[in-house]
Amino acid sequence: MLLLSALAVIPARWSVAQSSIDAGEAEVRAHYTKYECRIPMRDGIKLFTAVYVPKDSSQAYPFLMVRTPYSVSPYGIDQYPKRLGPAPVFQRDGFIFVSQDVRGRYMSEGTFEEMTPHKDVKKSPKDVDESTDTYDTIEWLVHHIPGNNGKVGIWGISYPGFFAAAGIIDSHPALKAASPQAPVTDLYMGDDAYHNGAFMLAANFGFYTFFKPRAEIARPVHGPRFDYGTSDAYDFFLHLGPLANAKKVYFKDTNRYWDDQVIHTDYDQYWKSRNISAHMKNVHCAVLTVGGWFDAEDLVGPRKIFHAVAEFNPEISNKLVIGPWVHGGWASTEGDQLGDVNFSAKNSDFYNEKILLPFFREHLKDAEDPKLPAAYAFETGTNVWRRYDTWPPKGTQPRTLYTHAGGNLSTEAPAETANAFDEYVSDPNRPVPFVDFPTTDVPKTYMDADQRFAAKRPDVLVYQTEPLEADVTVSGPVSVRLWVSTSGTDSDFVVKLIDVYPMDFQNPDPNPREVEMGGYQQLVRGEPFRGKFRESFEKPEPFLPNQPTAVNFSLPDINHAFRRGHRVMLQIQSTWFPLVDRNPQKFVNIPDAAESDFVKATQHVYRSKQNPTSIVLPVLK
Repeated sequence: MLLLSALAVIPARWSVAQSSIDAGEAEVRAHYTKYECRIPMRDGIKLFTAVYVPKDSSQAYPFLMVRTPYSVSPYGIDQYPKRLGPAPVFQRDGFIFVSQDVRGRYMSEGTFEEMTPHKDVKKSPKDVDESTDTYDTIEWLVHHIPGNNGKVGIWGISYPGFFAAAGIIDSHPALKAASPQAPVTDLYMGDDAYHNGAFMLAANFGFYTFFKPRAEIARPVHGPRFDYGTSDAYDFFLHLGPLANAKKVYFKDTNRYWDDQVIHTDYDQYWKSRNISAHMKNVHCAVLTVGGWFDAEDLVGPRKIFHAVAEFNPEISNKLVIGPWVHGGWASTEGDQLGDVNFSAKNSDFYNEKILLPFFREHLKDAEDPKLPAAYAFETGTNVWRRYDTWPPKGTQPRTLYTHAGGNLSTEAPAETANAFDEYVSDPNRPVPFVDFPTTDVPKTYMDADQRFAAKRPDVLVYQTEPLEADVTVSGPVSVRLWVSTSGTDSDFVVKLIDVYPMDFQNPDPNPREVEMGGYQQLVRGEPFRGKFRESFEKPEPFLPNQPTAVNFSLPDINHAFRRGHRVMLQIQSTWFPLVDRNPQKFVNIPDAAESDFVKATQHVYRSKQNPTSIVLPVLK
């Protein structure tokens, strides 16, 4: 093992005035020494890497690494972060923390490519991807950083979660444990970019106003946030007009990442090559994948990684944790509530101290087996952590709820022989908002927000059950079976599953927002579907105007208990703006649509014996 000094890697000096250091940074400085390295990859590219080594040299430590496109700031051997690792307990426990700018980002050499496509066959050192960059980084670390015990763990949240997942393919022998957290997995199929063919407008526009191709190797330059010129993104995007105007007016030719997201409207080879879950082979380390039930960005990715690892590597330890969190909320919130909904405990502390740290300690420090279940899932509604042998859990039974006249929803199948339906007019120039207050962000609280504001609109259909006589726990994906027609040739259909609280439900105390919880309509899961993809995400088809048509899809998994006295509600609409881009309701390539293409459409949702609309709940017995 070579000494750091032999590689001209210079340890940090205490050159920053004590008065300018906050408590977190001071704590890191007191216990860790920082080094900066440029680690060579097999193709000659060097990746900028920051390494933080414990000052206590009485024992050997494992590495805990994160690879990121968002910068390993702060740069400079005398500049320290306020925290190391996934949570404060890790910093106290002691690891050699490693942070790396991935290829082509900030201080690393090379060219960055969105969601780097994995290469199953590598014929020369020029055939590189995230698995090879991770392998080469680990190989260098274990042979050049003194005081390590020869074991490596990798973790990351969101995009770094993708790099963690991609890095365990063809695992390095020293890689013993990995935790992809909220990993971006399949951008088109339910993660950041598209949901069932519908473009997630607000989130992607906001992201690509700052996530841009770099011009040169350089540290981050923090400029002002994008100026929407208004406090309300609903107004901003409505006045923006057709999607093509985003590039014409704002992005111009400055961001090819945005261009790629927009122009690839079908599930083509661009997207397929970036689905990392299709390549999760030769994984030889323990894996703990983490997600949140209220993740507005990468809700689907964690379960895809969990199932792919299980499919291709059945012999390894493979576990899943899903808690009551927003995107990365286990690292940034206490996990005790979201908006008006309370989860009864500090679930982030429980996860970090009782699940994540014990997982890494077992595999990197030979600590005691914490005996984690295959799936540790928080059950919303009852606010209880459940242990399952698999996910979705075994023992669920399908319960079908059908729509009926008068807004009723019940297990009784429709008996009407006539083509009964409910009707609304969808106007893309007056779309249904996804929140009831002005904002230029995608508020994390929308994922469980009160839907009473939407239920009052004439372009939203509402169906609900009678008050439940007993708790109903729904665990897994919810199947949607629509029978619809449109007067246009394309339309979106947004389906929302909602928990309606009884009128005597107690208000919070204190209640600074003066929210009335009686009759609260908590969004449990909502999902859009772009109708032209009802047969294939690769080959869209127009609707035949006014022709009853089946549209079948699934809402992403839930683990929710509808309590006794509550009601199950279903809302159906055709716009959800600006969360989702507007469908012109004409069969056109939406990025090329003109203002004149956006037209009103009359929508029918059928509820007859021949054409029943329903949802199928996987009810846990």
